[in-house]
Amino acid sequence: MDVLTPEQRSVLMSRIRGKDTKPELVVRRLAHALGFRYRLHRRDLPGSPDLVFPRLRKVILVHGCFWHRHPGCRFAYSPKSNTAFWEAKFAANVKRDHLTQKSLEEQGWDCLIIWECEIKDIVELSRRLQRFLAGQD
Repeated sequence: MDVLTPEQRSVLMSRIRGKDTKPELVVRRLAHALGFRYRLHRRDLPGSPDLVFPRLRKVILVHGCFWHRHPGCRFAYSPKSNTAFWEAKFAANVKRDHLTQKSLEEQGWDCLIIWECEIKDIVELSRRLQRFLAGQD
């Protein structure tokens, strides 16, 4: 049972952003600090990837663990109310993510998915970005 009224829940949920999230900003700052330049949310590519490195033919997708269902992550929990809605929503998100990644790879783009929970270890994330963008991944 939700502790908020439907109106309060609607206001709260409407404040959740899809772009320029904290995990995205962290990844952007790291990529920039590593010397790589990128484009944001190119709409001509499937899924409008979060960071696009056109010269390298690489894209980075920054996923929230809750919304994109990070397997095995403690942040990928399911709400206890309105479960049928959430299950359908999460299944559609996962399916869309899979199709987006497949479409990008078919067009010759290398994809890297960064999960929200991975931004806590900045050193490891920096190494991972460096390996991916330098073509060592």
